Amino acid sequence: MSVEPEEPVVEEAREDAPESGKRAGDEPVVEEERGGAGVPDNFQRLWTPHRMAYIKGENKPSGAGAEDGCPFCEIPKMSDEEGLIVARGTSVYAVLNLYPYNSGHLMVVPYRHVADYTELDAAEYTELAELTRSSLTALRKASGAQGFNVGMNLGQVAGAGIAAHLHQHVVPRWGGDTNFMPVVGHTRVLPQLLRETRQILADAWPHA
Repeated sequence: MSVEPEEPVVEEAREDAPESGKRAGDEPVVEEERGGAGVPDNFQRLWTPHRMAYIKGENKPSGAGAEDGCPFCEIPKMSDEEGLIVARGTSVYAVLNLYPYNSGHLMVVPYRHVADYTELDAAEYTELAELTRSSLTALRKASGAQGFNVGMNLGQVAGAGIAAHLHQHVVPRWGGDTNFMPVVGHTRVLPQLLRETRQILADAWPHA
């Protein structure tokens, strides 16, 4: 559930290497000049092989029931580190999104396998609101978030990736965080590994 991308391999710079992006005659240096199919160009590649699990639908439930591989039912059985859980309540828990929109993207989830907000009991929707508020406090403290998107996608037609188990998104936002990478390239650049983010938010979580 908490598989993370490998650390990028960085080649050591040679002392006799030309200035980055330049070489003799000021000709542009392409990223790859190896033999093989295709023509080299001046585009840089940000490889994100870890997202293939999402594209291929891995860890998706096979059905609508709790016994059909629902990840939100399985995550609480893991350790906080393995499951990326930031905080546990009595009826609800807060967990990092494995495929975040922004760094620090949290989800507040009831333990009980329930699909619709109207199906929550009083204890569940009260604690869901409390943990959402705590999520905002922790994200502001840990990352200086300037704004938030908070909400639920109820039902598959509304965009819920796992519609059978309700979850509320808490997405921190900063000025300029939407640029050409997600808009044009459909790629999110995240500056921190998920386990590091989990620990920072857990440390910043408000305690009564």
